[in-house]
Amino acid sequence: MIAEIIVDVAAHPIDRPFDYLIPEKLEALAEPGMRVKVPFGNRKVLGFITNIKEKSDFDPGRMKPIHELMDVVPVLNTELLKMAAWMKEQTVCFEIDALQVMVPAALRAKYEKRFVLASGLEAVDSRLHPYFGNKPFIRSQDAEDVFGLIKKELDKGTIIADTNIQQQTAVKKVRMIHITDSVEKLESIDIRGNAKQQLKLMDFMKENPGLSIESSELQKIAGVTLPTIYSLAEKGAADLSNVETYRDPKMLTEIEKKDNLVLTEAQQKAFDAIDKSLNSPRTFLLHGITGSGKTEIYLQTIDQVLKEGKEAIMLVPEISLTPQMTLRFKERFGDMVAVLHSGLSAGEKYDEWRKIQRGEVKVAVGARSAIFAPFENLGLIILDEEHESSYKQDDSPRYHARDLAIWRGEYHSCPVILGSATPSLESYARAQKGVYELLVLEKRARNQPLPAVHIVDMREELRTGNRSMFSVQLADAIRDRLAKKEQTVLFLNKRGYSSFVLCRDCGTVMQCPNCDISLTYHRSSEMMKCHYCGYDERVPHTCPECESEHIRFFGTGTQKVEEELAKLVPEARVLRMDVDTTRNKGAHEKILNSFGEGKADILLGTQMIAKGLDFPNITLVGVLSADTTLHLPDFRAAEKTYQLLTQVSGRAGRDVLPGTVFVQSYTPEHYAITLAKDQLYEPFYDQEMAMRRASGYPPYYYVVNIQFTHEDLMTVAEYAGQTVEYLREQLSDQTVIIGPSASLIARVNNRYRYQCLIKYKKEPKLTEVMQQLIKIYRSDWLKKGATLAIDMNPTSVM
Repeated sequence: MIAEIIVDVAAHPIDRPFDYLIPEKLEALAEPGMRVKVPFGNRKVLGFITNIKEKSDFDPGRMKPIHELMDVVPVLNTELLKMAAWMKEQTVCFEIDALQVMVPAALRAKYEKRFVLASGLEAVDSRLHPYFGNKPFIRSQDAEDVFGLIKKELDKGTIIADTNIQQQTAVKKVRMIHITDSVEKLESIDIRGNAKQQLKLMDFMKENPGLSIESSELQKIAGVTLPTIYSLAEKGAADLSNVETYRDPKMLTEIEKKDNLVLTEAQQKAFDAIDKSLNSPRTFLLHGITGSGKTEIYLQTIDQVLKEGKEAIMLVPEISLTPQMTLRFKERFGDMVAVLHSGLSAGEKYDEWRKIQRGEVKVAVGARSAIFAPFENLGLIILDEEHESSYKQDDSPRYHARDLAIWRGEYHSCPVILGSATPSLESYARAQKGVYELLVLEKRARNQPLPAVHIVDMREELRTGNRSMFSVQLADAIRDRLAKKEQTVLFLNKRGYSSFVLCRDCGTVMQCPNCDISLTYHRSSEMMKCHYCGYDERVPHTCPECESEHIRFFGTGTQKVEEELAKLVPEARVLRMDVDTTRNKGAHEKILNSFGEGKADILLGTQMIAKGLDFPNITLVGVLSADTTLHLPDFRAAEKTYQLLTQVSGRAGRDVLPGTVFVQSYTPEHYAITLAKDQLYEPFYDQEMAMRRASGYPPYYYVVNIQFTHEDLMTVAEYAGQTVEYLREQLSDQTVIIGPSASLIARVNNRYRYQCLIKYKKEPKLTEVMQQLIKIYRSDWLKKGATLAIDMNPTSVM
């Protein structure tokens, strides 16, 4: 038997299946989707079996056998293997990258170089004996001092170089104690009178014959130590065993089950349309204003799917949404739900993935990567907040979860629901053309009015002498909510304390030495940090250029707002939620739980608080600067601003209490801001589509962004120039190529960045030309230190 194997070597000529012999002893076990260790050149590498066949075109005498199976059951099913091949074409990536991204991080292999004894220890130089000790191998990193000696032994053949491939995380096991069920046996065990611990444990055992209990639990309950348990076990009082268990993500314990809510007329209409299509590959765009009850439709549709014996995937864009969304799902479906997101440890994620793979759960809730949940019988896929850019992967393979969801929907012949209050222009355009079916929810589920939105012109505030980051109206509203014991959400899409640090005398801005960007001041640590490469340094007391002491902080970040709030309303209890405060595991859940329980009056945060939060006591939302995303040199800037403002406004007045929103802006007349005020999506869509048509951007054109980096400016400019020439020769005249030009941030981590943009409507040769371009890059430019990244349909072109 022959296995076709994709090997873990990211190189263009190797991006194809290689044939390997399956040794007779492995034939019964080997299946497509399993990982194997195979010899490749003079080393061993990881590979994935993609196919098994009887014959090969290669000479069987020259074919190498598989060295070892790494799995006893396939980690990828037939569907995911097919999807990897499709991703390779669609995202112009290596197939091994597509296969690896589908496997949980805990299963990804770790390579370790080591030197193994080919014969007995006595055959090698005695100076190496202490390094081997009683092991047949020595790790490469432990042998650096004796590489010279090892080289001689390698030449003699007494030692061979080997690559050990290990999984990063093993299955978790717990030690179980099984107390004998024979009281007579327990009575007959002889214990010395001064062995007080053993006597204490024996009393517990006599009271609980036949009990099976985890050893840590037994130590706690009986108040004894592990050696005491071992002593009695040796005397026959109990048996010990190691039992496989799941790591508990400690999310949402003690959940009360809840029933379906009664749907409104609009919700029922949307639900019925999806229900009729549960066995057909249709894509629905559920366009419902904030608070219109989209989540209830998701829950009831999944309920229908589960009744048919099928499975469902629910994707959410932000880790901060996952605790609340998971709670809603666990209330309905209990232990049928697995949670997959980046807040879990590698081991916890692996356990959740295993529950799915073993068929122990029927619903997966998680962020982008949950689209790879290894379900075998999918009945529904949902993307909540489908417009979010976090559904797009930043590095290879640069997939969009929406595209993979639609592919899986077609494979399983099941519907896909894309839900949003502010759909992406591409999705809404497809719905208008009939490619997607549009379902609309125009009113909030409980008929609450939308919050009253007030746009505050900050230029007027400056003219009246208010230099604070809070307008007079917003400051008064915050004090009013505090007096009424109601809650406030303040939104600013900028973390840190100040955007930049400047010398007032000579104008020097403190720059990152590795990137063309200013350092952001973080007050809590008194450090200036680069949010691109991670560089940080202490704030200088004097200017490094002119030695002036007039160092000032400009711009505003969430830390500075927190400090200003303490001056404005010192009695307010404030919680800050940004990347800095949510680094620790479980921090998102902790902050949101505290706020939900009323332990804080104000929740201040970046875009992670803009959507999905559903707390009845929030009656005020303040957007401190609506212009943060508006003036970026990106064709989606207005769309992202409109979406963010609409989403964050929707956090207010979701229950009985009416909501109010203040949006502070220096360009209050911009259509993205004025139309977000009343959540007028169609007028915004029409105006933004006119802008896109005029400038030739999606959805009227497809876009590809090609980015180059190198440590030398002239080299990167040269490669970018060569690429543009090559593309103009190869692609049709209707395809527009813009650039090359320096990226918005021209240098990151001491590497200069250039990019070019391809805009096209139809380009049959595109995939072929992109593959050829990667070939040129891999065979020549890569060796000279350049990198090239191709992003098909990017969410941003900065």
